[in-house]
Amino acid sequence: MRTSKSPAFPPRLEALRRRFKQWRRTRKIGSRIPEPLWSAAVNLAQAHGIHPTAKALGVDYYSLKKRLEEKPVSGSPMVASASGTTFVELAAPAPMATQECILELEDVEGTKMRIHFKGIEAPDLAALSRSFWGDE
Repeated sequence: MRTSKSPAFPPRLEALRRRFKQWRRTRKIGSRIPEPLWSAAVNLAQAHGIHPTAKALGVDYYSLKKRLEEKPVSGSPMVASASGTTFVELAAPAPMATQECILELEDVEGTKMRIHFKGIEAPDLAALSRSFWGDE
């Protein structure tokens, strides 16, 4: 005698399958599948494939495929809001070449100071040298 086991689904797919079953038990005949359920189905179809997801949830393969194709790609800079307005993320321009300056000062007694500026504007060199020489 054969016994048929229901196929084992990944935990997230099984949880959504139960949500669909619950919705089907309580829905009004002819009502459409709610958007949150479709959205969850699309997310799982990305991870597990359209056919296995559609089969497990009992939804139309082509309807799920269409919704998956309409979903914006994650990581895409364009994000559509609920109102249909599209926002585009613009990256700040990268700085061109970094400015670099080496300033070496030495007094008559042999005291030396070396300053290496990189990526910043050089300060007022006259004021800096006056402070080094102690002429302030």
